[in-house]
Amino acid sequence: MISSNELDFMIMLSLIFSVPAGYYIFVPELLRSKYYYRNLESSGISDILPYAASAAFIFILMDSQRKISNFLGLSPSLNYDRYMLMLEGTKVSVFQSLANPMLTYFCGVVYLVGFPFLLIFTFILFLFSQDDKALKEYAITFILIYLIAYVFYIFFPVNVTGHVLPGVIPLLYQLNPAIMGIVTICSPRLNNCFPSLHAALSVMATMFILFKTDLRRYKVFAVGTTIFILFSILYLGIHWITDMIGGIILALSSYFVATRIFKKRFKNESTHFYMR
Repeated sequence: MISSNELDFMIMLSLIFSVPAGYYIFVPELLRSKYYYRNLESSGISDILPYAASAAFIFILMDSQRKISNFLGLSPSLNYDRYMLMLEGTKVSVFQSLANPMLTYFCGVVYLVGFPFLLIFTFILFLFSQDDKALKEYAITFILIYLIAYVFYIFFPVNVTGHVLPGVIPLLYQLNPAIMGIVTICSPRLNNCFPSLHAALSVMATMFILFKTDLRRYKVFAVGTTIFILFSILYLGIHWITDMIGGIILALSSYFVATRIFKKRFKNESTHFYMR
């Protein structure tokens, strides 16, 4: 059985190799000159640093969630699973009626590798294209999603379905004990369910890909991957259907705020790019 550090290394290695592979698969040859590291010499990169620092601060917040909950005097046993049961009952259990080892491993890979690839590769595309406007909107949407979700995670914790519903097994955590070490970084008590960040962030990335680029192959990949992510979070015994819906609504509203309310701030920027 592999350790948590070994699993972290394997995931990082897969992402390191998948990013350049994605570049050659999804970026047409005629446009590859627009996505080259020399573009990072743009002075606009310094403008991105505050957003990158804000994103890093979000991760620090997530890692400090247990301490913040204790500081606020919130009970470790606090949960609102009963409201999820009132809203949807045990409907999510139907997804595990399809359970088989191959599907479980596939969904595990989608959850652990496909999801971060979608977020990272989309960010790199905008970074290398020098589309500062889209890059800033992407960062702002990411930050908004995390900040709003964080409030729910502190004051409205909901346990994973695999630990609540009879007949629903936490399949992801049973794949390998090392997975628990990765998951608990962002969900120390396995109760950061509503809204689903996997649903919110994957939908966010797909919206930016669909509306901010013309990379047709990557659009198809992003839509397909997001559908698999949404299925996986339910199938693996992690999220409630309400979590998924809440995550999608959070993505749509955050995208609207970032691209509409901040539109005036970026309207004078002359960074336009065309991809196909």
